[in-house]
Amino acid sequence: MKNLMMRLVREEKGQGLAEYGLILVFVALAVIVGLTAVGTNLNTLFSNIAGRLVAPQ
Repeated sequence: MKNLMMRLVREEKGQGLAEYGLILVFVALAVIVGLTAVGTNLNTLFSNIAGRLVAPQ
């Protein structure tokens, strides 16, 4: 049992895959946050433009 645990601790085959997974998660979070901020700003911009285009009554 001790040999099995020591072998698992030394094993590095899955380490690269885990690192790529973490990088992918961080990139996805950055994209989501960025698109949310840009989307909110675009919504405000288009609302302002639409308000100016409405014919005065």
